[in-house]
Amino acid sequence: MTFHRADVIIDLAAIAANIATLKERAGVPVLAVVKADAYGHGLVAVAQTAIDAGAQWLGVALLEEALAIRESGITAPTIAWLVPPGSDFVSAINANIDLGVASLEIFHEICEAAVRLGKQARIHIEVDTGMTRGGFLGEWESFLTALRKDSSLVEVVGLFSHFARADEPGQPQNAIQLKRFTEMSDDLNQMGIEPEFHHLSNSAATLIDASAHFDLVRTGIAMYGLTPDYAHLGSSHSLGLIPAMTLRAKLHVVKEVFAGTPVGYGAIASTMTDTKLGVVAIGYADGIPRIAQGAGVFVDGRRAPIIGRVSMDQFVVDLGPESEAKGGDWVTVFGKGFDGEYTADDWGVASSSINYEIVTRISPRVPRIYEPAPTLDIS
Repeated sequence: MTFHRADVIIDLAAIAANIATLKERAGVPVLAVVKADAYGHGLVAVAQTAIDAGAQWLGVALLEEALAIRESGITAPTIAWLVPPGSDFVSAINANIDLGVASLEIFHEICEAAVRLGKQARIHIEVDTGMTRGGFLGEWESFLTALRKDSSLVEVVGLFSHFARADEPGQPQNAIQLKRFTEMSDDLNQMGIEPEFHHLSNSAATLIDASAHFDLVRTGIAMYGLTPDYAHLGSSHSLGLIPAMTLRAKLHVVKEVFAGTPVGYGAIASTMTDTKLGVVAIGYADGIPRIAQGAGVFVDGRRAPIIGRVSMDQFVVDLGPESEAKGGDWVTVFGKGFDGEYTADDWGVASSSINYEIVTRISPRVPRIYEPAPTLDIS
């Protein structure tokens, strides 16, 4: 039997429910974004759950993530969009993986791989509409010329871009990006190239901007039950989403201390009263933000806040003088929030960060437990 001092429980049924909600809101096919080990939830288990729940596409950043999906036996349409020059385009084309094209250099290398294989590459053209990150901008006309020349080597499956401020309703930049996207789509159409899929919407736009849904939406953070932006869009619960990740850990020790006792590195905090402290067996090596203040754990039916700095493998919480918790008890670091426990939203605020970072940074040394168990072997 394996004994854990901490683990992550992934509620696959919650992910399936969130996808159903997003699919209904979108009214078009859903691409489930499973990059970064499915935002820390587990690449293969979540990918299969997403497809079973009605998502028609999978999306990842890295080619190795897409290849891992194929190696697991999942055959659903899958796009990898962060594929810099020098990537193994031959393996990608052989595995029927769609590729994001963001520069002339990448396009030429994909075409060379297609020639070597004697097989068309499936591509999605990325255009920069205002994020000023990936995608064609100044090279656009040169790319269109190259595409005319080598159009027989590729199948243009999609055109895509990414909103910079979709989580800010009414932000003028969103309308500007939408207009640019439509104009660049028109440029392709005038060449006789009409991609089947146009995708611009992320989770935020999927939830609040029907005008940007086009033929496909890319749902990332929302499919994991988390709000795209707590400040502008509200909590995960207010959006009808169910958080899928619960992080729990064991209390290493519980000790009684007097008022005025300094706690942790730098002694940045001291107890205000006589109390009981609990040492939680998880720390920043496991992904707990070192700077977190204002979050904590849920134990004994109540919240116990962090006191002092988070250490590499542990942090301390103030259990309160009446606590009956003892060493070896499980505590919830964050979860769904339905019973009053801290959420990933809460931890994001407490760390001057966002819930995305909270869930994706949980270390592989914290085992994942899936409920219900996935049908695929993910060992």
